[in-house]
Amino acid sequence: MISFLVEDSLLYVGLNNFVLYFKPRKSLVHANLKFFKSKLVTKQSKLKLYRTVIRQIVTYASETWVLKETIIQKLLVFERRILRIIFGPTKENQIWRVKTNEELDKLKKHQNIINYIKAQRLSWFGHVQSMPDTRTVKKIFNWKPLTKRSQGRLKYRWEDNIKQDICRIKLKN
Repeated sequence: MISFLVEDSLLYVGLNNFVLYFKPRKSLVHANLKFFKSKLVTKQSKLKLYRTVIRQIVTYASETWVLKETIIQKLLVFERRILRIIFGPTKENQIWRVKTNEELDKLKKHQNIINYIKAQRLSWFGHVQSMPDTRTVKKIFNWKPLTKRSQGRLKYRWEDNIKQDICRIKLKN
């Protein structure tokens, strides 16, 4: 059974005999390292906790993020670090080694945090598109500034990310 309690800007999660606490985003892994390394909790339970709590906190409001390559790399490193702790090392020929990125990708069935963010962003885009034109969010989305974009290399926009995602999955309309 999982129970939640929010107190003094900390999120406490009770799971069986473990009590996890989450500070703001940066210390999510370190605060619960003992839980993720525990042999008493199954890997499936650890993955479920990662998907339902930690990933949700890390990707809060990610529907509106502009994903640049540096942010993508930092998120993938964060996810791999947690997965390496959950799945632990591999023993081959009496030698222990760390799992490779490809092995972690196979274990997660190619469902990484970036694909999750892109799916959330496309879902939000569809939600905004289905809104009536009188809604404030829709007005802001359709608004075009009166000035031109500055010279030089253009900054990457959220709209550019959406167009790229739609082309990548080959959606029409």
